[in-house]
Amino acid sequence: MSLDEDFFARLGESAPRLVDSLERFAQVRVLVVGDLALDEFMTGEVERVSREAPVMILRHETTRQVPGGGANSVCNFAALGASVKAAGFVGDDDQGQAIRRIFSHMNVDTQGVMVDGDRPTVTKTRISGHARQSVTQQIVRIDRKSDAFPSLTRQQQLADYIRQQIDHVDCVVCSDYGDGVLTQAVIQAALAHSLVVVDAQQALHRFAGATMFTPNLPEAEKAVGYAIADESSLYQAGNDLLRTTQADGVLITRGGDGMTFFDKTGHPQSIPAFNRTDVFDVTGAGDTVTAALTLALGTGASFWEATVLGNLAASIVVREFGTATTTVNAMKQALSALLLT
Repeated sequence: MSLDEDFFARLGESAPRLVDSLERFAQVRVLVVGDLALDEFMTGEVERVSREAPVMILRHETTRQVPGGGANSVCNFAALGASVKAAGFVGDDDQGQAIRRIFSHMNVDTQGVMVDGDRPTVTKTRISGHARQSVTQQIVRIDRKSDAFPSLTRQQQLADYIRQQIDHVDCVVCSDYGDGVLTQAVIQAALAHSLVVVDAQQALHRFAGATMFTPNLPEAEKAVGYAIADESSLYQAGNDLLRTTQADGVLITRGGDGMTFFDKTGHPQSIPAFNRTDVFDVTGAGDTVTAALTLALGTGASFWEATVLGNLAASIVVREFGTATTTVNAMKQALSALLLT
């Protein structure tokens, strides 16, 4: 029996537990601590070339604002029906208000979203243009952020808020995009919970002692310091990451090659990609994996079951352009279709 055949046989046996876990996502209370960002998409039609400089003049048509960074992680949890508390910083600006407004529409608790007047809301503005009856193309991206860390006072305020919530949530997620929110004081406060899942782009050792880490392949390579080019180096990297992070589990997501989960049993478990063909955009898919996986763990699912549900959720959102979320109903339908293949 091949790896995929063995996997799908196990999937069929586990289907009732997977469905039961999905149906209990709404019972899970989660605190997401992360770098809250806003993605802006401005589009317009090219009218002419400017007389002031050799640049195009666009007549503005639309501006769309969607959650980015850790804010996308928050929205993934909310879309899956969980009770979500968000914690992090936004600036005293229109973009910060936009993030709060998006969260409010999704019934996210924003008491932990603190305003830092010294730093702008992390914002990535993509300006795109098109001629008449032509394809819209991105022209430039403008990033708005500060390289300075939050003040020690604000770091402590955020850490205090996290400690106050520890006994009122079922799990904590650290969504680290490197924008300065997850300082050591904040990390230590988050690690006080017994179920902590970390989705960090770098310096995973700072979160040592968390329950589970979900790096993608490039992040795993950066963490171990060598290329992951074959099964041997993959297994070595997984074991090295377990030692570095002192975690119960490490999940390395590998795009079209699926995912591989490592734990202290010493028996890695690989899960094939559920969707290899209808892939349009992987942006934000890691946030979706983390959300579904964490909620599954919050319902008492095993690491393997949680990984399967994370993989299933990702197979749905990569079918859409830009950051996207999915729902429990969509996941149930995808699971049913998968079982019929």
